[in-house]
Amino acid sequence: MENLIIIGSGPAGHTAAIYAARAKLNPLMFEGAFAAGVAAGGQLTTTTEVENFPGFLSIQGPVLMDQMRRQSLHCGARILTETVDKVDVSQRPFKVWAGAQEYQARALIIATGATAKRMNLPGEDRLWQKGISACAVCDGGLPFFRNKVLAVVGGGDSAVEESTYLTKFASKVLMLVRRDVLRASKVMQERAQNNPKIEIMFNTLPVEILGEKSVSGLKIKNAMTKAESTLDIGGLFYAIGHLPNTSFLGGQLALDEAGYIKTQPGTTQTNVEGVFAAGDVQDKRYRQAVTSAGTGCMAALEAEHFLSTHSH
Repeated sequence: MENLIIIGSGPAGHTAAIYAARAKLNPLMFEGAFAAGVAAGGQLTTTTEVENFPGFLSIQGPVLMDQMRRQSLHCGARILTETVDKVDVSQRPFKVWAGAQEYQARALIIATGATAKRMNLPGEDRLWQKGISACAVCDGGLPFFRNKVLAVVGGGDSAVEESTYLTKFASKVLMLVRRDVLRASKVMQERAQNNPKIEIMFNTLPVEILGEKSVSGLKIKNAMTKAESTLDIGGLFYAIGHLPNTSFLGGQLALDEAGYIKTQPGTTQTNVEGVFAAGDVQDKRYRQAVTSAGTGCMAALEAEHFLSTHSH
């Protein structure tokens, strides 16, 4: 019987593990074995330079996650490289299945994150993080993207936000929209249309990403005429949404319409007492390493309080 099981190993999971271990809860973390197609450590393992995590002028994403992992172990957390297949939170102790074994826990922290949707275009795997990103706020300010023509795929609010953010660094931002209208809210549409650095290309479908060692162009197709052409760009950003990694929960926790775990405002408490959610699996707004770490801390403190008031 475990006091606390943490599912997920990004900044939220590791911050929770550090706090819980220091509180002598002896937490057990399942870091995942390439869960949701991402290495243990989460989305930061797919990032190169991280310049916005406090305390580091610049650090490689995988290095930052390795340091968090080492800190979790140093504080006394135990880590298993297994992917959780399913859980049962209908009664306490909660049950967790991973690697054909069943585990029981008095409290659970779910920190399984969200995975950026990709388009699986030709050239994408070869050039991912070599000019392709799914987070403008994370990567857009890197020297690599400065003073270049950048393309953003998407037509919703987040696509406008990413495009607007990129205009600080890019010489020009091309918004590639599949349809003939923007899905973004009225105020966001006006923001994009009134920005002299943003050019909106409607009825535009990306076909193939070009470049040898880094992105140098994008083959596109007009959705109406089917005519193909090539854009000279120095970077490509996906703003087509994220998929929260919640399928293993089997519908046992309350989710919002996009599949993110619902938490009580100002807390990490889910609709099941003793089950907490931290990081991007419950945050579709900020999606930053530092905000994930903050909710990981909150979840550990709330789990500690829960365990101290529920002795069995």
